[in-house]
Amino acid sequence: MPSSALTPEIKDEIARLGSADIMVGIPSFRNAATIGHVVRAAQAGLVQYFPDLRPVLVNADAGSPDGTGRIVVETEPPGYIEQILLVHPTNRLDRVSLTYPAVDGVSGKGAALRTLFEMAAALQVEALVVVDSDLRSIVPEWIELLAGPILKGGYDFVAPLYARHKYDGTITNTVTYPVTRALYGHRIRQPIGGDFGVSGDLIRHYLAQEDWTPDVSRFGIDIWMTTTALTGGFAVCQTRLGAKIHDPKDPGSDLGPMFRQVVGTLLSMARDNAERWLPITGSHDVPAYGFERVVDPAPLEVNTLRLLSQFHEGSLTLADTWQRIIAPDNWEQVLGLAAEAGTLAEAAAHRLGLGRESGEGTAGRPMPTTDELSDAVAAFHFPDDLWARVVYDVLVSASFGETEMERLVAAFVPIYFGRVGSLVIEDRHLSEEQAEEHVERQAREFELRKPYLVERWREAAAAARAVEPQR
Repeated sequence: MPSSALTPEIKDEIARLGSADIMVGIPSFRNAATIGHVVRAAQAGLVQYFPDLRPVLVNADAGSPDGTGRIVVETEPPGYIEQILLVHPTNRLDRVSLTYPAVDGVSGKGAALRTLFEMAAALQVEALVVVDSDLRSIVPEWIELLAGPILKGGYDFVAPLYARHKYDGTITNTVTYPVTRALYGHRIRQPIGGDFGVSGDLIRHYLAQEDWTPDVSRFGIDIWMTTTALTGGFAVCQTRLGAKIHDPKDPGSDLGPMFRQVVGTLLSMARDNAERWLPITGSHDVPAYGFERVVDPAPLEVNTLRLLSQFHEGSLTLADTWQRIIAPDNWEQVLGLAAEAGTLAEAAAHRLGLGRESGEGTAGRPMPTTDELSDAVAAFHFPDDLWARVVYDVLVSASFGETEMERLVAAFVPIYFGRVGSLVIEDRHLSEEQAEEHVERQAREFELRKPYLVERWREAAAAARAVEPQR
């Protein structure tokens, strides 16, 4: 467990504030263009829904040079919000922007949240709400939706339920949702959502844990929080937030580092919590709070050719590593799919006049849409059952194999690209509802294949015990 690394300035701020009932935390870096709207919405939500509580809003910033912190402090004062809402709160809202310290020398989203957790614990808050700093869709109601289940319903962890574009949230859709559901038996649809609510009891539990790693100090924090809440027996629910509109990311070009940190944390926690998940069969729904909304998520374009090309290129340099971390039959099928992906991507790029790697048109030709790119490689298909077995192979190898975690997860990234490319191709002509059913079908496949994981896990554990006395 990391020791507290709060700076003297932060400790002075805590002493000045004294205590609070509810806290809104906003981690940030270079978000001057969007954080003002997030702060205004949070202010309005605190005034409108919790006027009798002692509130505080804290921005944990990574030292942004664009004035992000200044905007937090200077954004419209509470009096302006009160005039709009015709509500007069009992207590004044304190707004604080601070530069968070690294945790054991590592900075990132998790380190920012660590500071927010320590502040919330010191202030003895009943509920902490955390929202992303690049949100464009946040409204005041989000504060009530994330804090209400804690303050009114006795829940400890409130995960978000978003209406997302069918191509958004690929790490969630392909890995964290189906694995969390199959292992721990809870259908938490967004186990790595950036917007959530946490009770004071769960915050103290988080701060007492010993498994805070460098990845947890980065993007591994979200899956760490969800898994720790589940394995700790805390009351968990979800809340319907509607559409999440933020800075979208193409999975083939932007999500590699995030994938490595999230999946590395997921695998480490599966290793450490095997006694909890091995006996679990099936899954159950998690209570959902809030009114169900019918919304159209923001569109998102994905370069399918890049995804398939990176899958193929990974096979050329990582085949030996894949062989060490994937069962033989599955390894052969993955290599066959990677070769097929390379052939299809190269032919499609030539036919469309595109650079295979850059995805850019030649002679000023516009870039084709996601659907056009996917139509060009429509024959490619990465089966659900193979994907589930491959993920489970990687999970077992992460715990018992000889490939160190960082290298193992890095080698897994191109296979993930292949799976995402397949999903985009399959979903290109589906509605959002139909694509969501595809995600559910995949999650059910992970549950169906869990006996495969349990068998492989027990075999690997027995083999490890057999060689242990010889070491």
